[in-house]
Amino acid sequence: MPEALATSGYLIDANVLIDIITEDAVWYDWSAGAMRSAVRSSAVYINPLIYAEVSTQFSSIARLDRVLPNSILRRAQLPYSAGFLAAKAFVAYRRSGGTLRSPMPDFYIGAHAVVQNLTLVTRDVGRYRNYFPTLQLIAPEGTR
Repeated sequence: MPEALATSGYLIDANVLIDIITEDAVWYDWSAGAMRSAVRSSAVYINPLIYAEVSTQFSSIARLDRVLPNSILRRAQLPYSAGFLAAKAFVAYRRSGGTLRSPMPDFYIGAHAVVQNLTLVTRDVGRYRNYFPTLQLIAPEGTR
């Protein structure tokens, strides 16, 4: 059964998981190390959006679920309050010149981490830092 509510721990972004799955030549070491550290220190979560983004690498749910086991990556649902916060971040994005017409997954992922007090492990920090200034991030040094 999916995890109903996360309250602390780490939310692992899809780019980190994909780096590990594909053994990315540039990012594998950082992503695998960040994932190991997170798993050793607290609960580690993904949400439906992250699951969907990672699923692009697989031809079946069974194989995806073997690579993203519930015993390591708990399933957290997106809370409605994250949807509200994602919308507010999206409005700020549009006001600052953003051209997309609807909120993208990063807004929901960032909002989810904020409302449930999760530290986001990612290497794609730009929108998160801009639109969720209170969000705790673990990211490679020098990323923007």
